[in-house]
Amino acid sequence: MLITMQPDSSAGDHESVRMSLRMRGLECHSISSSGTAAIAVTAGKVTPELAAELGLLNGVAHVRSTARPYLLAQRAARPEGTIVNVSGVRIGGDEPVIMAGPCVVESLEATIAAAQAVRRAGATMLRGGAFKPRTSPYSFQGLGEEGLRILAVARDLTGLPVVTEVMEPEQVDVVAAYADMLQIGARNMANFPLLRRAAASGKPILLKRGFSATIEEWLMSAEYILAGGNDRVVLCERGIRAFDNSTRFTLDLNAVPLVRDLSHLPVIVDPSHGTGRRDLVERMSMAGIAAGAHGLILEVHPDPDSALCDSAQTITPATLASIVSRTHLLTAALNPLAEPMIPLAAD
Repeated sequence: MLITMQPDSSAGDHESVRMSLRMRGLECHSISSSGTAAIAVTAGKVTPELAAELGLLNGVAHVRSTARPYLLAQRAARPEGTIVNVSGVRIGGDEPVIMAGPCVVESLEATIAAAQAVRRAGATMLRGGAFKPRTSPYSFQGLGEEGLRILAVARDLTGLPVVTEVMEPEQVDVVAAYADMLQIGARNMANFPLLRRAAASGKPILLKRGFSATIEEWLMSAEYILAGGNDRVVLCERGIRAFDNSTRFTLDLNAVPLVRDLSHLPVIVDPSHGTGRRDLVERMSMAGIAAGAHGLILEVHPDPDSALCDSAQTITPATLASIVSRTHLLTAALNPLAEPMIPLAAD
């Protein structure tokens, strides 16, 4: 059962509904901080009479049965959609958000140069890996907490909120101390202890789809975070594994409009990992926005060929600037009534 509350319902109204459910021996979970509140009954016997009684409580808008296993992540929980605020950057509205930066933090000087370049190009958030999962144990794994400190310096200099990956439950507290948004990578999408710990941090979460995961599995991973009381979740389509090896992965743009229909959570696209080829990144960025993505996350480096990680899919700041400009034009064409985007001023 899913109970959606009225937009003007109070915290007291929400607690009255939860108390009514608990008094009947039912378990429930709720979301409320990033939009209209919703309460899901997750265990116990639900009767038609109960639904009728709940519908009479103050603040209740709708009571409905649902067959979807992702109770809180489904579109019906918040039909108007969710907007996730990351240190002033709103993800999920009419204007796409561009997250950009190097795959991995290499040094203080290199990261500051990259951050300033992506800011000048018009990006709205800075990405960069301090902890990096790599296929080979001999590849560069990132600078760890020193990398986090470098990202914080870059944020202070540019004003760009930072999104960075956390790989283990034990890392959550230290990453959350520096980052504005925690990224759960594709390899960890089904790491449920990590999802629970990340949810408890209260930080916004960027949840990447596993490269062999179905849409339902992806949304069920989001459900773990929502059930943990954190509704500040952004989904990221980053490509799935297919039979053709012409590209690193296959960017599944079917997922974008489908997830927007199935869920209220914002969804962005990662054309860097989705293609593995810098010559395809700009075109697939436009395709992602046209498909309805709320934003992009891009790997950018002042000198891509010298990047320590994923150089083949890393674009230049000039290409990023082109993507930002074309994204503005495409968004205006797709949403003619939306407010125009205002790029950040150059340094």
